[in-house]
Amino acid sequence: MSTHKLVSALLLGATLVGAAGSASAYTGEELATQAKVGVADARAIALKAFPGTIADEELEKEKGGTGLRFSFDIQHGKTTHEVGVDANTGKVLENKREGKHPD
Repeated sequence: MSTHKLVSALLLGATLVGAAGSASAYTGEELATQAKVGVADARAIALKAFPGTIADEELEKEKGGTGLRFSFDIQHGKTTHEVGVDANTGKVLENKREGKHPD
């Protein structure tokens, strides 16, 4: 294998590993065993409620619904919405525009 092909293969492998690692890691991941809805399904529900690009995501214990929710910050243009999805029912609990000082 030529040096060029080897370097290309190594760079591609590193990119795929990095992308896979960042796509699956989120804040509160240790709570995932308590959730009935998986993060991939919760993402799809959130993006259906407010289409855009997910900028941040977390799984957290919070009042409302069953007490465990996925929270997504979704950007569309200059607008960012926080969409909360109940981690046990899949119900959208929150879909609001973020203010200047999000919590």
